[in-house]
Amino acid sequence: MQTKIVSLIFILLSSFSLLCQGNDLERGIYDLNRGEFHAAIEQFRPLVAEGYAPAQYQMGVVYQKGYGVPKDGMKALALFELAAKQNYSDAQFELALLYGEGKLVKKDLKKSYDLTHKAAKKGLASAQFNLAVMTANGTGVAQDDFKASRWYQNAADQNYALAQYNLALQYSEGKGVEKSTEMSLVWNTIAAWNGYPDANKSRMLDERGLSQLKIESALEKANKIYKKILNQEKVKAQMAQKNDFY
Repeated sequence: MQTKIVSLIFILLSSFSLLCQGNDLERGIYDLNRGEFHAAIEQFRPLVAEGYAPAQYQMGVVYQKGYGVPKDGMKALALFELAAKQNYSDAQFELALLYGEGKLVKKDLKKSYDLTHKAAKKGLASAQFNLAVMTANGTGVAQDDFKASRWYQNAADQNYALAQYNLALQYSEGKGVEKSTEMSLVWNTIAAWNGYPDANKSRMLDERGLSQLKIESALEKANKIYKKILNQEKVKAQMAQKNDFY
């Protein structure tokens, strides 16, 4: 019984600690977004000392962008590496970009791909999109249109407009998916609804190759898919609010 009580107390203390870390991080991000950089740093600094990965990542961004401190790419890199080692997806993706760019570190496209893949598997839409582009172009990995189309689809389903536009292009050209002007119109329409500038022009080109019946069918599909995406976003936002509350 005593062991169970001690274990329960430990769990409660751990939960309380994580809650405090999360609250302090949110305060720091709020301060950062409103330009109160020094206040944000004061929130992040103790969390970084505790080894809290989300704070390590945010502090990395502070040094990378020079928010209230002199820009320091190497400090940013070190912080991103610490957070990435804890499997924090934003840090993994940021590191992937740095290895792909090859300025602060030696260019390593294979490592860039591997880090992008890790972040993409955790559901980071921007990483899923980049992974699709890398796979489509054979950057750091063997070229594979089918796999690229799947990653575009994953990001598109998270309402990532550029992925929706590129997925439409995949359907238009029949790369990795069955060629379909109708499905190209579906995803160009959704990308246009999300404000992607080139999608309207592509949508009009799609419509030229379709009958009025097919156009109406595509618009109906687009509306159905878009509603589903927006509902998923609403559920995610509600879950995030609950997590913040508890």
